[in-house]
Amino acid sequence: MYYHKMHPVQIREAIKKNAPIVLAVGTIEYHSEHLPLGVDGLVVEGCLDRLEKRRPELVVMPPLYYGVSSFAVAGPENGQGTIDMDSLLLCRFAENIFRDLLDTGWRNIHAFIKHQGENFQQGMPTDLALRLGAKRAIFAHLEKNRGRGWWGDSSMSNYYDDNNVFNWIQVHTPAFEVRKQYGGDHAGRMETSATMALFPETVHMELHDPNAWYAQGALKASPELGESYISDMVDSVERLLFGENIEKKENK
Repeated sequence: MYYHKMHPVQIREAIKKNAPIVLAVGTIEYHSEHLPLGVDGLVVEGCLDRLEKRRPELVVMPPLYYGVSSFAVAGPENGQGTIDMDSLLLCRFAENIFRDLLDTGWRNIHAFIKHQGENFQQGMPTDLALRLGAKRAIFAHLEKNRGRGWWGDSSMSNYYDDNNVFNWIQVHTPAFEVRKQYGGDHAGRMETSATMALFPETVHMELHDPNAWYAQGALKASPELGESYISDMVDSVERLLFGENIEKKENK
């Protein structure tokens, strides 16, 4: 189900079932000459779209493409087009989204970010901004609805067992489980293959830049590799959200 297409009765039913609601977060960032600017978000969006077809109870939010790209690869000049969102602005924007989702009644909220995922455990500006926005939203929601001292109240006595309210909003990278197998890159073999599999019309290898060191692996990209990569990421996200053992497909 797609959040912006749902009716209130559907939202109430999904909340009653504690259905997961997911947000794809990407960037507008230069990915060399052969790939579109939105690769980071497109890959996550494509994975979640595939999972929604498999799991129609999944609720998918409209994607957010204005992550913190930085100008580390390229700026906006010369048509390279990068848009770098200030991390503090992103934090407040995410806090606003999460606040309203909590007030609506959602308690199974997940944001997925692929940008700079190789440093996800340590944290990078986009995921740190969302994590802080999530925590701010949760604290504000609890103080507004339960008052000060909410954590010290006897109703929280099972906090360390199964009542961790900070799990209401979680931030992930869809590539975490599969990174050891496939590695990571920027506009290289894996990102190009993934985009070939999901949005082939956006890949133009005839524009490949031989001078961009980070994009040379793209010459070894293929839709078949991308399909395997995407399929494994979708399985990984399904396990994370639904807590089930998903059997690997035989012909990967």
